Amino acid sequence: EGETVESLIVAVAREAIAHAGISAADVDEIVLGHFNAGFSPQDFTASLVLQADDALRFKRATRVENACATGSAAVHQGIRAIRAGAARHVLVVGVEQMTRTPAAEIGANLLKASYLPDDGDTPAGFAGVFGRIASAYFQRHGDQSDGLAAIAAKNHANGVANPYAQMQKDLGFDFCRTESEKNPFVAGPLKRTDCSLVSDGAAALVLASADAAASAPRAIGFRAVTHVQDFLPMSKRDILRFEGCAEAWRQALAAAGAQLSDLSFVETHDCFTIAELIEYEAMGLARPGEGGRLALSGEAAKGGRLPVNPSGGLKAKGHPIGATGVSMHVLTAMQLAGEAGGIQVPGATLGGLFNMGGAAVANYVSILERRR
Repeated sequence: EGETVESLIVAVAREAIAHAGISAADVDEIVLGHFNAGFSPQDFTASLVLQADDALRFKRATRVENACATGSAAVHQGIRAIRAGAARHVLVVGVEQMTRTPAAEIGANLLKASYLPDDGDTPAGFAGVFGRIASAYFQRHGDQSDGLAAIAAKNHANGVANPYAQMQKDLGFDFCRTESEKNPFVAGPLKRTDCSLVSDGAAALVLASADAAASAPRAIGFRAVTHVQDFLPMSKRDILRFEGCAEAWRQALAAAGAQLSDLSFVETHDCFTIAELIEYEAMGLARPGEGGRLALSGEAAKGGRLPVNPSGGLKAKGHPIGATGVSMHVLTAMQLAGEAGGIQVPGATLGGLFNMGGAAVANYVSILERRR
């Protein structure tokens, strides 16, 4: 209540700088992830980060955008600045304020992350786009309603222990599986519990060069980062395969010298439950058409073969567009540092995350490890 885009940015920027054990004067560059697309009347926002501390004045600051992967785009840009030798410390912030926007405008704003010549008149907005994807998946592989409900129930159960989650309530499989007044169909076979929340939020982190991190109280390293951009029109690709997601994971695991089985956990982009289901298949956790079976098996549960979204994912923690990718990196780092509290995966040493913009258009994978 009473928060603004500016106040959200300022709060997390200050906290990240303090948590990193540096001063604002040590920051060489700032990258802000802010999708906006009409959510905020203030559209020129990079310099709002400077409001966190006067010592940030005259630092390089840039805003980036890549739909729902905006936050990861900001993180990856910061990494490139460090790898290029242009910075030792980069402050990365992600933000979105969505709840002040009328419902009809929310749908229109989110639909801007699709290909408007084909999808601009889609009923139910972006949910309608994924409703079509879900319907097509059901036609190809059969009714997956049980699998979708299992994903929603898993993520909401995980989110109960996440103090940063917008919804900290275990809804249970039966509620997620059953159409009701509180859980109506939204688009195609997707019910309300299949859709991520409209959210306000921000997240921030500090990236450091290897020499700068040598004296840091903790250090989480990037084993691999990949970004794969696919065609925007869904008509130019098999939308049920999420080929950009698959390619991003393939490149990242190869660069990391790792296999999926080496990961302790994965945070993946569950904007809709059908997205997480298809991502199981794209990352290689399940074969094509078997994502629903895997969801029902419990293999992706917190105590399963590969825990997926131990944070509760976007389903529980919310999806403030520009903040989501940054938040996923922060939560992954917290796991690897052993500082994730009630959502901690025991013994986590290697974590992967997938953040997606549009319908598998902008695809970002990061694989992180604990260095110290």
